[in-house]
Amino acid sequence: MSFQAYLGNVQAKTGKTPAEFRAMAVEKGFSTGAGIAPGVKATQITDWLKADFGLGHGHAMAIFALLKGKKD
Repeated sequence: MSFQAYLGNVQAKTGKTPAEFRAMAVEKGFSTGAGIAPGVKATQITDWLKADFGLGHGHAMAIFALLKGKKD
């Protein structure tokens, strides 16, 4: 599955766009807007996404990659 397909599936499941996930991550202190905030671990972000949005691990990691700046 492509990265864009993961993001599309996340949006279909949650109703949230990648930009909305970026904004929520900044509000929660997980991201600076330019990448992951210092000291924040992937597990903290994936646990949040799994608990609040019911995402599976692969989809949560796709959002982590998005927040980290690995993919646009």
